[in-house]
Amino acid sequence: GFLTATHTFRPIVLSCLLTVEGWTVHLWCTQQEGVCSSLRVFALRYGPGQELLSSLQAFVEERQLKAPFIITCVGSVTRATLRLANATASNTNEVIQLRERFEIVSLVGTLNREAHLHICLADKEGKTIGGHVLGDLEVFTTAEVVIGEAADLHFTREMDSRTGFPELVVQKCPEPT
Repeated sequence: GFLTATHTFRPIVLSCLLTVEGWTVHLWCTQQEGVCSSLRVFALRYGPGQELLSSLQAFVEERQLKAPFIITCVGSVTRATLRLANATASNTNEVIQLRERFEIVSLVGTLNREAHLHICLADKEGKTIGGHVLGDLEVFTTAEVVIGEAADLHFTREMDSRTGFPELVVQKCPEPT
């Protein structure tokens, strides 16, 4: 298996039903403390020369989104600054700066104030490279992004002594009184 003897994982499956403009979506939470929420969706398009990460963060800030995340993204970039895998608190690993045309194969992650995004890019030969987005994602032709917001949740980050990084904290928004 994928789990070591020191970890016990019993998934809790929660089914949530929500409607997004006529579509019924089932959400399944398999985390031990998973929570479900209604969903708001925003479709955006960015053009040549725009810096994608700062543009997304500005959108989130302007709309005061509390639990935003990337649903999907397609497009292309001419620049990217990424941190590669295997980082620890004492070794932030190699940071690479890419300066050529790439297709965005995948962009995933959360967009709260301290965004945590990972990207996979393909070059002109189809070779891929990916990593943790540090910034400098300059749009080449277009970036079509769909952002979701878990409307009943609030994302924050707190330092985790086990990882040495600020990790995601998911909180249920208080019920209106």
